[in-house]
Amino acid sequence: MYYCGIVGYTGTQKESAPILLKGLEKLEYRGYDSAGVFIPNQDSTGDELVRQKGRVADLEALVAEKNVNGKAGIAHTRWATHGEPAVKNSHPQYSEDEKFYLVHNGVIENFMELKKQYLSDVTFQSDTDTEVAVQLISKFAREDNLSTFDAFKKAISLFGDSAYGFLLMDQAEPERMYVAKRKSPLLIGVGADFNVVTSDAVAMLDETHDFIELLDGEVAIIDPKAIQLFNEQGDRVEREPFHLDIDASETDKGIYPYYMLKEVDEQPVVMHRLMERYFDEQGNVLIGKAILDEINAADRVYIIAAGTSYHAGLAGARLFEQWANKPTSVYISSEFAYEQPLLSEKPFFIFLSQSGETADSREVLQNINEAGYHSLTLTNVEKSTLWREATYALPLLAGPEIAVASTKAYVAQVTLESILAYALADNQDLNLMEELSNIAVAIQAIVDDKETFKNVADAMLVPASTHSAFYIGRGVDSTVALEAALKLKEISYVQAEGFAAGELKHGTLALIEEGTPVMALITQPKTAGLVRGNLSETTARGAHPYTIVSKSLAKEGDGYILPDVDPLLAPLVEVIPTQLLAYYTSLGRGLDVDRPRNLAKSVTVQ
Repeated sequence: MYYCGIVGYTGTQKESAPILLKGLEKLEYRGYDSAGVFIPNQDSTGDELVRQKGRVADLEALVAEKNVNGKAGIAHTRWATHGEPAVKNSHPQYSEDEKFYLVHNGVIENFMELKKQYLSDVTFQSDTDTEVAVQLISKFAREDNLSTFDAFKKAISLFGDSAYGFLLMDQAEPERMYVAKRKSPLLIGVGADFNVVTSDAVAMLDETHDFIELLDGEVAIIDPKAIQLFNEQGDRVEREPFHLDIDASETDKGIYPYYMLKEVDEQPVVMHRLMERYFDEQGNVLIGKAILDEINAADRVYIIAAGTSYHAGLAGARLFEQWANKPTSVYISSEFAYEQPLLSEKPFFIFLSQSGETADSREVLQNINEAGYHSLTLTNVEKSTLWREATYALPLLAGPEIAVASTKAYVAQVTLESILAYALADNQDLNLMEELSNIAVAIQAIVDDKETFKNVADAMLVPASTHSAFYIGRGVDSTVALEAALKLKEISYVQAEGFAAGELKHGTLALIEEGTPVMALITQPKTAGLVRGNLSETTARGAHPYTIVSKSLAKEGDGYILPDVDPLLAPLVEVIPTQLLAYYTSLGRGLDVDRPRNLAKSVTVQ
């Protein structure tokens, strides 16, 4: 499973089913084509394995119908990789003797070889690599007369460098869970008379805010009042829990119909939160001297990221180069990991990640750690893998982001990059704290103007006749065009592309048809006239044009007028209309805004 969600609970007081199901609801952004739960019934009236194709709500209805009881259990919400979405491929997967039940995130790369070598006599019920794992555990426990713990460890030893997050229950031990992880996030949540396991802390914030992080290769035994943690060598490990200071209400939609709209509206608050953390009352930047000294000493900054974070990195690179005079290159992490460019003599790496668990970025981080280079992670999730393994880390403070389409994390990343670049600059002519305050006010005005963007989306993007759309811009606007197109296509399924406007003449004009929406982003004084000329070229070929323009550059007939801000910070304001256009296009087409097809939030496996 690339994206799936795991929750587990064992306690002495509460029924586990409501806790597990609510946890799955919180994790549905990580996978939503099927879900399942296993609850061993401690009063010997029978164990319950309940699985259902579709959303968590479908599973909830089935669990209610079956009246499942028990004070411990494991659950999973899935995004299909091995095997189509179907009940038989849903988790938990179970052993042939129905003794062991397993939920799993990640991919066992050698599962076919293990299946042939060890399990040729087993009748399989699913197409998953997860069933291979649970059948191996059963085989080793039965034939080698091993304890569940030892059988679990033996099976894991065969998976090599595969990515996994495992949560196992033995039907004969109804209060105990077994946990293991490599390259796939899992946390142990700590309570007074209970303990939990989750792939994302947000799933269990209603139960606890205290978590123990699992490191790669570690295995744990979890009982209601005890946690036994072992490292890869089998030695007992003691690790204090960390406290996660997140309001559980932040993970609820509240009055909003979709998380995405809530998260768009939260962006001014996120900016104020960042300003409070990273500026003192006089406007001086509060970032550790060691971080700034390392970046200053570097001859080039390398920003590593993926998806929306990559686009934020492109915007940030302009800030580092033009404010701090620091040469900066931005790379897609999945490319850099296996096609590393020739590095400068004194590189410094900045990793951008909303989740802090992006697998491709982690591959790069491991490589540069081995080479002895230093790094800084900017992430929304403290104690995540990229947070722990980088030399330094700074929090984005955006709060939980649940919608698959990232919005407030982008704004947080660009804001924090601007603060870093400003702190590195020799000549600070700009009062950045004041400018960011003004931008937060500007964003609030834009998000309050939702009806405008609904009307534009309904007219230009919602009609079934609209099959494709383009965003164009120059300079930093071209980087926002990439992000704008990504937002539109990922949640509305309109084929959208972002281009540097000057590239239209080099092939892209061939794609313009009668009525094709072309959105021009115009915030850069040096190139405003050129972008208007490029837009005219598309209009002459039948395009339906729309402009998003800074006030000082506006002309009669422009579409949406943005407040003037420093041109290098324009991405923070011009991205907001594009987020809302994507939202209302998805809504107008009757789609699930938060959970687009074929996608999920966290890409934790390569």
